[in-house]
Amino acid sequence: MRNGSARLSSEPIEVRRLGVIDYEDAYRMQHELADQRASGQLDHDVLLLLEHPSVYTAGKRTQDADRPTNGALVIDVDRGGRITWHGPGQLVGYPIVLLAEPVDVVDYVRRIEEALIRVCNGRGLATGRIDGRSGVWIDDEKGDRKLGQIGIRVAKGVTLHGFALNVDPDMTVFDAIVPCGIPDAGVTSIAKEIGGPISVDAILDEVTTLVAECLDDPIPPSPGHTADALDSTSPTPSTVGTLQ
Repeated sequence: MRNGSARLSSEPIEVRRLGVIDYEDAYRMQHELADQRASGQLDHDVLLLLEHPSVYTAGKRTQDADRPTNGALVIDVDRGGRITWHGPGQLVGYPIVLLAEPVDVVDYVRRIEEALIRVCNGRGLATGRIDGRSGVWIDDEKGDRKLGQIGIRVAKGVTLHGFALNVDPDMTVFDAIVPCGIPDAGVTSIAKEIGGPISVDAILDEVTTLVAECLDDPIPPSPGHTADALDSTSPTPSTVGTLQ
């Protein structure tokens, strides 16, 4: 795991708060921005923060058994990981970041995890990591429960896709799938764990600050676990994905 900022640039990250935006529109937007960042047409990093209308998306490792049992539409995408859901009450972040050399994808994922862990801990939740499973978890006497998902792609040194934090969504949407392809763990939200409502808007400032701090921290976060598995989304070395 590398020391120093995860980003090549020392310029501030531009944050775009997009509100509710269709998945396909955000997909096109982030790919256009990533192409511009890789070519140098865009000279700084960008963080898109948004919510999607309800949609299931399937990463490269999605199995048939993971898919919805209710016939819902699934959009197949080019990130790593398996199937997940996006929708109202869930904060989605797409960092378009040119990574520092040498590119360390695991370090980048750990830093995003760390930012989300700090957001949750700031709400009184004891969150962390679970061995061999990326994302943000609660692990207590009630069992393992995931409330932050990470699924990324890195192409030409630039990150796409990103993270999803369950703030206060309709949790029944996860009943129709095997979330992230993990059948032996649950899914939860900040609202469910704190026992009261909370809005996505209420945590936007915290997420904005902590993502920037964690990406630029010269000392990387403790990995928490090391049994990571990376899956290639392209035969070329310039593109890799991570488990979700």
